Amino acid sequence: MKPILAPSLLAADFSCLDRQVEIVEKAGAQWLHLDIMDFHFVPNLTFGAGIVSSLRSCSDMVFDAHLMVEDPFKFIESFKKAGADYFTFHIEAAENPDQIIRDIKSAGMRCGISIKPSTDISVLLPYLADLDLVLVMSVEPGFGGQSFMPDMLEKSSWLAAEKVKNGYSYIIEMDGGINRENAKKALASGVEALVAGSAVFGAEDIAKEVRYYLDLTIDR
Repeated sequence: MKPILAPSLLAADFSCLDRQVEIVEKAGAQWLHLDIMDFHFVPNLTFGAGIVSSLRSCSDMVFDAHLMVEDPFKFIESFKKAGADYFTFHIEAAENPDQIIRDIKSAGMRCGISIKPSTDISVLLPYLADLDLVLVMSVEPGFGGQSFMPDMLEKSSWLAAEKVKNGYSYIIEMDGGINRENAKKALASGVEALVAGSAVFGAEDIAKEVRYYLDLTIDR
């Protein structure tokens, strides 16, 4: 098996976003990770559905929207219209996760849940059967360029075991500080989709960096 690579747009050069997206797509990246922050759930403000919509017209990649927002309900319709394929919300921001999951799927998007480093992974147990993706944060959400937290690999290992034991179909994704030093460890722990921001868009040769991750093997 080969991993999914989802370069994080947050680390791209915003003066030439279309060109940056074209580079990673032509190099073979399957997904584009979209970090949406509202300055409430996390202390940072990024971009919204308008940017996503403008990029949708020039890319065939899977758009992997990660909503770090206080009220995920408010964003479902706008990201559906913008062309998001995956809509991932934070369990810590959800008063009624079951309803959010239903609404996301009713809108025609695949549904993911993300979890902060300090949150116990077992809180996801009631929802795993209904999810298309689980996103493990290996840094504190809110800013790019942080250092990878190796103890988060225990969460991906737990998710992989639950997936096998119960026949679940969610994709295990990891985001935060992913680079050449830790990507193989992440894949060995059960991760199937790697979100890499600075490691990809900050590389001297972006296309070469994309191909490095795509040449890794999920072997477990």
